[in-house]
Amino acid sequence: MRTHALLALSTALLIVASPLAALDLSDTVLGNRTAYIPPQCYTKTIDAAGTAHNPCQTCHVRSRAPHYINDQDLQLSYAFPELALKNPWTNLFVDRSAEVAATAREEILAYVRQDNYRDAERQNILAARLQPPPAEWDVNGDGAWGGYIPDVAFDFDDAGFDIGPDGQMTGWRAFAYQPLPGTFWPTNGSTDDVMIRLPEAYRQTADGTPDRAIYALNLATVEALIKRADVAIPRTDEVALGTDLDRDGMLGTATQITFVFDPKAGEVMHYLGRAGALQDAGEAPLAAGLFPLGTEFLHSVRYIDFEGDRIAMAPRLKELRYMRKTRWLTYFDRQEGALAEAKERNSFPDRIAMFFGDAETGISNGTGWRLQGFIEDAAGDLRPQSFEETVFCMGCHGGIGVNDDDVLAFPRKLDADAVQGGWYHWTQHGLYGVPDRMRADGLPEYAHYLRTNGAGDEFRGNAELISRWLDEDGALTPEAAEGFRHDVSALLYPSPERALDLNAAYRMIVREQSFTKGRDATVTPQENVWRAVEQDQPTGITEPQAPWYQR
Repeated sequence: MRTHALLALSTALLIVASPLAALDLSDTVLGNRTAYIPPQCYTKTIDAAGTAHNPCQTCHVRSRAPHYINDQDLQLSYAFPELALKNPWTNLFVDRSAEVAATAREEILAYVRQDNYRDAERQNILAARLQPPPAEWDVNGDGAWGGYIPDVAFDFDDAGFDIGPDGQMTGWRAFAYQPLPGTFWPTNGSTDDVMIRLPEAYRQTADGTPDRAIYALNLATVEALIKRADVAIPRTDEVALGTDLDRDGMLGTATQITFVFDPKAGEVMHYLGRAGALQDAGEAPLAAGLFPLGTEFLHSVRYIDFEGDRIAMAPRLKELRYMRKTRWLTYFDRQEGALAEAKERNSFPDRIAMFFGDAETGISNGTGWRLQGFIEDAAGDLRPQSFEETVFCMGCHGGIGVNDDDVLAFPRKLDADAVQGGWYHWTQHGLYGVPDRMRADGLPEYAHYLRTNGAGDEFRGNAELISRWLDEDGALTPEAAEGFRHDVSALLYPSPERALDLNAAYRMIVREQSFTKGRDATVTPQENVWRAVEQDQPTGITEPQAPWYQR
């Protein structure tokens, strides 16, 4: 379960630093030189009875082109480089139960319900602090913030478009999705959301006029390209657009964007408006499975709130994560890179991934995206992530087989039969009523995960979920699976009591500022996690599970 080394090079000399050193955002020295290998990869997959559990299937699978990282073999062994054999994520073994129990319910609720992104007048606190940034945040010392300045207003209309204080669209659009099995289920510690933004040209008519309808259609085209499937749209006049959206050979009224990508036969999809003109000029490349150049994603990770028994996103952000596609790689580029990586992994198994960038401008993942983020400081205000704290994000965005163009959530976007066609923010409509996703083999995905993992998290530490849904033998019965088949909130949301405990446990990590030791909200020491493994130690899993998109 070794995360693949990424093809980025670092100009920084990577030497071990003290984990207790004061935060220095200009520092590119890694205390944990394999910070890109997440804590979940140290899970003990065999229980005391000798039964194998498979949480590895969430990430390590046979990919679908043009994402050529086929790492399903990592379900079978702990194929770590030598430097990663000792588990560096020591926060997993901390007992926080006494302090969590002593935390007053009203106090922790007041904390998570305080917005640390917007002030009482709904003004963007973080953006204001970055213009200009504090001296300790100004990594290059030029008096200006050189990275992403958060500009989402978190004010979404009935189509998921974010509306800024000036009443205009910011370009961000929220979408709903079935969370990836495991860590990202709210019952395991956090609520979160994801927003996408395409470059200005994709939001404009051919003459450069902002156009909401053009933008929505271009986003539908991107959805079709990523899902490799037709995407339903509202009834649209093709004559006015001069484009055969449904590819039925005539201009009429379209109700879908029809997916096609066969360049050899001259069959490719086409963007609308100014993006279409740029595509014709060779400046806006299009390919199935790839996002447009300049695509941005924004991901807020939050505490868990509730009203009565109804779980909701808390106003307080734990993190704000950002990524932007800065370089276009062709299918050949991506395949060549994946093959070179596979060769290096085989020839030099102890080589570790190296990265370039900094806390201010972000870090390249080596396959066309640049990532940066913001995280709580000890007082709960948002600050830039350090270099090492951002390297932590690299293991999931680019180095695992399940990604599509290094992205996890958008391929899992809800389809047109969902509320608002899947274009909404979780504050508008939560996971209530969202069905279990059907795998390509016809099995419900979350039910399959519970049956093959015997738990609802990688560490098998979520006792509440296990007791709610699995029988005394640790099995998911057909009757239990029906309990969340048409409403996954029953499975994915914790009880209010567990939410309070998770909130309190995570805030302890915030106050310690010990993110480089792990940022999982765990109350008690995790027993199903290795403190160290032997290189290539078998996991006990003998047959890799296929991903949700393969039969």
